[in-house]
Amino acid sequence: MSVANLAQTLARLSALMLTVTLALPGAQAQTAPRERVSINSGWRFHMGDPAGATGLSYDVRPEIGKSEDGKAADAKPDEAKAVTAVSQPVLKPWILPSANAFISDPAKRHVRPAGNPGSDVSFVQAGFDDSAWQKVTLPHDWAIERPFLKTGPYGGMGRLESWGVGWYRKALDVPARDRGKSVFLDVEGAMSYSAVWLNGKLVGGWPYGYNSWRLDLTPYLAFGGRNELVIRLDNPPESARWYPGGGLYRNVWLTKTTPVHVGQWGTRVTTPEVSKDKAAIALDVSVDNDSRVEANAGIRTDIYALDASGRKTGAAVARIAPTSVRVAAGGSARVAGSTMLANPRLWGPPPTQQPNRYVAVTSVTLGGKPVDRYETPFGIRSVTFDANKGVFVNGERIDLKGVNNHHDLGALGAAFNVRAAERQLEMLQEMGVNAIRMSHNPPAPELLELTDRMGLLVIDEVFDVWERKKTPLDFHLIFPDWHEADLRSMLRRDRNNPSVVLWSVGNEVGEQYTAEEGAAISRGLVQIVREEDPTRPTTTAMNYAKPDMALPGTVDVIGLNYQGTGVRAYPGQFAAFHAKYPDKVIMSTESASALSSRGEYLFPVAGAISGPVRPGSGGDPDKMQVSAYELHAADFGSSPDRVFASNDQNPFVAGEFVWTGFDYLGEPTPYYAARSSYSGIIDLAGFKKDRFWLYQARWRPELKFAHVLPHWTWPGREGQVTPVHVFSSADEAELFVNGKSQGKKTRAPYEYRFRWDYVTYEPGELKVVTWKGGKPWATEVVRTAGVPAALEATPDRAQINADGRDLAFVTVRITDKDGLTAPRADNAVTFTIDGPGEIVATDNGDPTSFDSFQSPTRKAFNGLALVVVRAKAGSKPGAITLHAQSGALKGATIALKSVAAR
Repeated sequence: MSVANLAQTLARLSALMLTVTLALPGAQAQTAPRERVSINSGWRFHMGDPAGATGLSYDVRPEIGKSEDGKAADAKPDEAKAVTAVSQPVLKPWILPSANAFISDPAKRHVRPAGNPGSDVSFVQAGFDDSAWQKVTLPHDWAIERPFLKTGPYGGMGRLESWGVGWYRKALDVPARDRGKSVFLDVEGAMSYSAVWLNGKLVGGWPYGYNSWRLDLTPYLAFGGRNELVIRLDNPPESARWYPGGGLYRNVWLTKTTPVHVGQWGTRVTTPEVSKDKAAIALDVSVDNDSRVEANAGIRTDIYALDASGRKTGAAVARIAPTSVRVAAGGSARVAGSTMLANPRLWGPPPTQQPNRYVAVTSVTLGGKPVDRYETPFGIRSVTFDANKGVFVNGERIDLKGVNNHHDLGALGAAFNVRAAERQLEMLQEMGVNAIRMSHNPPAPELLELTDRMGLLVIDEVFDVWERKKTPLDFHLIFPDWHEADLRSMLRRDRNNPSVVLWSVGNEVGEQYTAEEGAAISRGLVQIVREEDPTRPTTTAMNYAKPDMALPGTVDVIGLNYQGTGVRAYPGQFAAFHAKYPDKVIMSTESASALSSRGEYLFPVAGAISGPVRPGSGGDPDKMQVSAYELHAADFGSSPDRVFASNDQNPFVAGEFVWTGFDYLGEPTPYYAARSSYSGIIDLAGFKKDRFWLYQARWRPELKFAHVLPHWTWPGREGQVTPVHVFSSADEAELFVNGKSQGKKTRAPYEYRFRWDYVTYEPGELKVVTWKGGKPWATEVVRTAGVPAALEATPDRAQINADGRDLAFVTVRITDKDGLTAPRADNAVTFTIDGPGEIVATDNGDPTSFDSFQSPTRKAFNGLALVVVRAKAGSKPGAITLHAQSGALKGATIALKSVAAR
């Protein structure tokens, strides 16, 4: 026998031995199914390094000079600052190998050096006593409970101290029966510069705070013994233009598999042929082999329909023919298959379509015995882009009625919560939203599960900066080393989500200004996207690049931030881009950036339809409030009315993504001494601003309503001009003040509100009557309220799960004796609770409030306050009673109920 034949025979024998080992009936550790175990509970947390600890930084950072807090949100990004080389030890060489699975060129992958940095640090050592550390449950945002920084250059990052070093420790119990398995740490998001030790050994880490990532814990585990998992985060100051939060702010999991298993995000589902009659389903599966011998793995996939809640229904509706693949020891292999499905239930956006979903269940076998089972939810839909008509889903043109949202959840901070995110999406859909842009980073995977289930189209965005910086310590510092890994990991994680229809590789990047140099970076990013997912187009959001510049030509879809309508002195650019790129779809990736404070009506009222905020014209710099007449915007933005007109005058535009759906922490243009933004259509507490109804009239014109502003309670304004505006999809309206007509108005082309700008205030009743197409449409009455007399409390849901995660959002309204909202009331409301519940947070939507979100007492802001309640973790289901009191006002009590979670 030749040496070559002998080697082949030995390899086959080794593979057979592996198959037998993994398939033995008594080998329980090997045949147990894939496990995904939440490790969110039982953590200890501490801020700051131990005294004398050195060598724990990821890399040397540039020195920060003068703070840039408060500079214009659309300011030109700067060239990166050179870092002076120093000899201090850093963790970077040991962290970089964590990216290797996402680096396509083997020659560019990183080799881990010898050594074990950090092993001498007390916090890392297994015997360290952390009993004095804070007990926390993940997701955890370490900054949201801190006091607001009332002075200093901290407005951009929300005036909450999110920067600093934080340590997390947790004991892991990995039983002896798991010996022989592969065990992975899966982190959905950690802010930021993570470094992970297990049992005193540095495992790896990930710098970018928004990406999900995995580390292989197997070599470091003590199976059947105590394991100490330690994670250090190092969140820099001046690292973001908005509130980033800090900590392990998303879910963390242990994933256990046999050595031969489907790899991380190892499936890709595509539907290359879609019609009402049939659909072609193609599936690529990547199989990893962590063992020391080659394996011959069998692959079979069954496809099931999912119900609206994501549960499998009935028997398999289709099957991909079984196949097999040889996987080298320590390697991976890919196998592809396809099938046809008759009469598919298509995924599409409501209300004209339904977000139907399926799941592909992939089984991996060795010697006919199952060793892994992996589920891939997906949707069957066709999405096409037409440069003259816009976006089509399943053959139906869908006008993009979108918003941008940052990742914080208001008073809950950055810590992700499914119910809080779901509440936001529900309110946005009520307004008419059918699309979300994830600005400006990969979202929590559960957020995409929600957009899949609810039928919202998504622009999935990866970076806010490339090599040029917007803040001194932002992502530009690590872009050269990490952009490929960060982009590929996002693409692999999210490519099976049917809601994702467009990939964005950047937002307002400084490379707009660097001609061909910047275009080359963009082409590299776009090439990565095409390698990972050739089925979806690419874009980058541009607020400066013009049609004749290099960057726009590098992407598939032209995404314009404010440029379509016009930025400052520049006229609208829709027509110019359409002429230069007649074959590319154009959309507004950011539009409007209108600014307002809920319920704050400032006088005099501008006669123009749009203008920047200035003292005495839309803005009050002393109170740091912006008029709620919804006529003012950031200097680079426009009112909704002006944007609507621009869109209607350019019908080839695919739609818009408004900046923003909700107010968010940080970036409080134009008043950087405040805590939160003014740009939301809905305020930070989740209360609708008047702008909500302006968009609802535009996006849901079938709804019969007329929204009147302002309120009509103005003691001291008697006899003064108090303009009245009405938002409605009606085409005619007549206004009455105490029964006296103020005139009948007909909306002219490119007008989107009714205005009576010379109404004289007198207490009593405002009434508007509207018509559409000559027929009565809607009538609305607003009355003058009396002095505050009582509280009224209303929960969004009276029943919540007793799982320590589900939430009830309770709105408290201050009313007069007749039940009318007291629209200027600012009474302090104190909350108490009985039963197995707890108060998580309070808020009122006031961007200038520096009261702690954890305070049980909250002043109302223009008549409203919010309290967030959850069932205590580990408590028995039962009745929860919430009390709201405010001095001499009649209090309110509401009954909630916690029930066993399904």
